[in-house]
Amino acid sequence: MATAHRACSESGSEPDGTGWAPPVEISAERFEAVVHSISDGVLTVDRAWRITCFNRAAEEITGFHRADVLGRPCHEVLMSDLCLDACPMRRTLETGTPVSGLVVYITDAQGRKVPVSVSTALFRDREGRLKGGVETFRDLRQIEALKKEVEKSYTAGDIVSRNPRILDLLGLLPVVAESGSTVLILGETGTGKELLARTIHNHSPRKNGSFVAVNCACFPETLVESELFGYEKGAFTGADRAKPGRFALAEDGTLFLDEVGNLPLSTQAKLLRVLQNKTFEPLGGTEPVETNARILTATNQDLVSMVAEGTFRQDLFYRINVLQVELPPLRERPEDILPLVRHFVNRLAMLHEKRVEGVTPEALRILLAHPYPGNVRELENVVEHGFVLSTGPLIGVEHLPRWLGEGGEESPYGETLEDCERRVIRLALARNQGNRASAAEELGVHKSTLYRKMRRLGLLHPPEPGRPTSG
Repeated sequence: MATAHRACSESGSEPDGTGWAPPVEISAERFEAVVHSISDGVLTVDRAWRITCFNRAAEEITGFHRADVLGRPCHEVLMSDLCLDACPMRRTLETGTPVSGLVVYITDAQGRKVPVSVSTALFRDREGRLKGGVETFRDLRQIEALKKEVEKSYTAGDIVSRNPRILDLLGLLPVVAESGSTVLILGETGTGKELLARTIHNHSPRKNGSFVAVNCACFPETLVESELFGYEKGAFTGADRAKPGRFALAEDGTLFLDEVGNLPLSTQAKLLRVLQNKTFEPLGGTEPVETNARILTATNQDLVSMVAEGTFRQDLFYRINVLQVELPPLRERPEDILPLVRHFVNRLAMLHEKRVEGVTPEALRILLAHPYPGNVRELENVVEHGFVLSTGPLIGVEHLPRWLGEGGEESPYGETLEDCERRVIRLALARNQGNRASAAEELGVHKSTLYRKMRRLGLLHPPEPGRPTSG
């Protein structure tokens, strides 16, 4: 079969509408050299769907040698998920309409599914006679792997901050992660307590074990013990099989108990025994089960006050409060809003392959002025709302939730947008010892833009002796 067909024997032909047409008649050898130099896979078929051209990139992507595929029906080689019912090449040949950038999965020579982006066009000779179709396909495996890496890095604890308190905390993180001690994470809802817990886990010797998160506020008192400790078959009506609890699932890993202050007192007593003895009993069990799961806890409540009121056990508080870390609310770290917005936009753009590069200055002013009672989680949701609605490279005011801008130019804390800008600029200058070039780089604006803002906001003062004022 290899002798019956050249690798690419379409000299004098041109794909319809692709811009490939050679200006003059070229030899088959030169045409073949051009096709093989293309980084995307290229194949052509005749009107009977037999492959007539198969370039080197197509060989690399599919794992098939062109000598083995020339003359074969294309569906026998590509075996994509659309070959039988919705073949893009068939659509093009039957309707004359090209297909561009269609994502499909083909099957390579080893039987593996390969994501590719497919484009098709008609293939005509110089006289305009239809000879078949041309299909190009781009390997998307790198992009798929990058998307997975982005997701993995984010869920593994991608903490974005310029706040000194957060940076000090991150500096202690390796020691906290390595220690194996119980950690109590304090912070308001949405500050990133679970994210920090995941970070501790992923920097610890247990990183290859499971990270199991439990929100103690999500379970009624009657179910929380069975969720944590599991149950044996027949432990209660309907327990027709044994079920492992979260402690068992976190074996050799980390168990994160979020909103630990919501645990009922009876469960607090059992949790205390686990921390003391490293054993627990599933409901209906008769023998203690050992556990080596590391316990991380978090709360947005004042446990000290709860101990005084008798709603949280003092001995349990001492057990979980071996190491204590606190995440400040977003309203106390306004310098983090801009880098967080960039982080969320870039992550969403990567995951959804949508060209959004940032936010407009007007939208940023609104984002900077909001107090974020829901903290980082609220900011992330707001950015995602704008990302979904945006139709261009920038998220504008019109893409933000309407409630975000309610109340005109006044923020809920009585701070105008100009006051907020002034505060953010002052903080950036303070962190950079008054160096405007460094502050502008941190804020993501040009030095001249920062200067104009400072002049408008009344932040330009006569320089103090020996104090740097510019970069």
